[in-house]
Amino acid sequence: MTRHTMPAKPPPALQPLDAAVDHVRGSPAGRVILEYGDYECPYSRQAFRAIEAVEKELGGGVRFAFRHYPLTGIHPHALAAAAAAEAAAGQGRFWDMHALLFHRQKALGDSDLRRYATGLGLDLALFDADRASAGVLKRIQRDIGSGDATGEVWGTPTLFIDGAVHRGGYDVATLLAALAR
Repeated sequence: MTRHTMPAKPPPALQPLDAAVDHVRGSPAGRVILEYGDYECPYSRQAFRAIEAVEKELGGGVRFAFRHYPLTGIHPHALAAAAAAEAAAGQGRFWDMHALLFHRQKALGDSDLRRYATGLGLDLALFDADRASAGVLKRIQRDIGSGDATGEVWGTPTLFIDGAVHRGGYDVATLLAALAR
């Protein structure tokens, strides 16, 4: 008897890191933590602090990448903050803006973002033009789309370690244990 079956649907895949597009820091030889995060999410901020501590503890043993996943339905400033980070990236200051946005998470209004750009010494006219540009929005949408395509990003933060989704905690001890496996 012949059975009619549908071919198995391939599992969702994580888009590989592209150092020319993704925001990546750390040794290429290190274990990889990839975060899909939201600058207005308090849980993403907790992960930010833990990942910084893990990076400090492991030094060159870890590589960190960040992809935007603004939850605009619950975080009204998340998309603007992601655009500010991308505009800063255009002037070589992504990681500095990234840290500022998490450290000052309660102040993400337009005047706040402009003040952070000024404090980082960015060209303010270029910063404003870039964060309002279609190119920056497309870059953020690329990250959101890559998260959605995994079938694993349901909220923030969502972490992947060496390409596998990490469903455990994102405190320092849990991340160190996951990286040690």
